[in-house]
Amino acid sequence: MPEANSDDAEGTRRKAPDPAAATARPRRRQARGERRIAQILDAAATVFSTAGYTGASTNAIAREAGISPGTLYQFFPNKEAIAVELGDQLLRRWRATYGRALTPAHLELPLEELLEAVLDPLIRFNHENPAFGVLMHGPDIPGKIAMDHADLHSSLLSQVEGILSGHLSEASPAEVSRIARLAFATFKAGLDLTLSVEPDERDAYITELKTLLFRYLQPLVEDCRARPAS
Repeated sequence: MPEANSDDAEGTRRKAPDPAAATARPRRRQARGERRIAQILDAAATVFSTAGYTGASTNAIAREAGISPGTLYQFFPNKEAIAVELGDQLLRRWRATYGRALTPAHLELPLEELLEAVLDPLIRFNHENPAFGVLMHGPDIPGKIAMDHADLHSSLLSQVEGILSGHLSEASPAEVSRIARLAFATFKAGLDLTLSVEPDERDAYITELKTLLFRYLQPLVEDCRARPAS
């Protein structure tokens, strides 16, 4: 069996490397790197929210993060790479948010309660993450973000159609699709408006948006219920 310690040429006792310590060092470096990336992405969210994607720069993001541009470039080669990483992170959160909003229990609720249960978390997410709207809807965003958001938009619209089909059981698939598209477009436009007003006005605008959707959908639901079963 080899000894734990060995003698060097000058007779000095030398400890063998500690495998546990060697493993801990990379883990600490990895943890520091992950914290730095999170710091950069948080700063980018702030800069994108205030300056837009085009107006943002890596220098501004580094300044907001309290680091040098050189340190930022150790983790991201350019602004687009930062935007793509942040966009991926926000899209994952958005999927989780609407997954929780569109639970089977919510879908069984009456229409007015359903709108409250589904819309509230979606509206709250957008208000808490203003960079989401900048990166998802801007005209000059990176292509990957645009493609990922288009896929997500299509998926969410399909789910809205599925929800409404349960309330519009006597409507044709074409009717359900048309109503879902109009309701979805109305929600998006109203959401953008709530994001643009002063914070002390938002609750009133959100209430009006819910009222608008309810008054559009409720007569359609009642009309479908009055139709003879096909």
